[in-house]
Amino acid sequence: MANDPILHLLGLARKAARLEIGEEPVGAACRARHAKLVLIAGNAAPNTFRRAAHFGEAGNVLWLALPQTKEELGFALGRGSVAMLALTDIGFAASIVKKLAAIDPEKYGAAAASLDVKAAKALQRQKEQRQHEKNLREGKRKPWAPPPKKAEDAPKTPKTPAAKKPGPTGRKLTGSFKPKSKS
Repeated sequence: MANDPILHLLGLARKAARLEIGEEPVGAACRARHAKLVLIAGNAAPNTFRRAAHFGEAGNVLWLALPQTKEELGFALGRGSVAMLALTDIGFAASIVKKLAAIDPEKYGAAAASLDVKAAKALQRQKEQRQHEKNLREGKRKPWAPPPKKAEDAPKTPKTPAAKKPGPTGRKLTGSFKPKSKS
């Protein structure tokens, strides 16, 4: 499995810091609701499957068993062996499950469809957020906000000469100040 696209995507997710490896980090990511998908090696112990199911229920996360072994996952991720991992990016999760569905549509097809919907919603939210930030930078107003009042519409007040402001000592300044010459 030298050119396995699933292992390649997992390696990219690890480099992008979107992958939690091991039981403790996966559990923490699920409880914090950062995990989008929990993956288990195909030859993991039954206790690992039970814990992954518990993490999935606790964090409302989809969990799946991979066809790869612990050793293959470990080799791809730079570890000795990896039994459980969690993806924290919906795009990576959807891509991996799509690749799994291409291999075995009966086993992974429903999961791929549900993650595609979640990924599309997340992408839409990101686009809206970027547009909102662009509008704030460019100073665009909401279409339903009333336009600002113009200077010619404002009521006119008679202009009076400005009164002299008090100086630093609190006394009104009168006249002009002429410095003394040093001659």
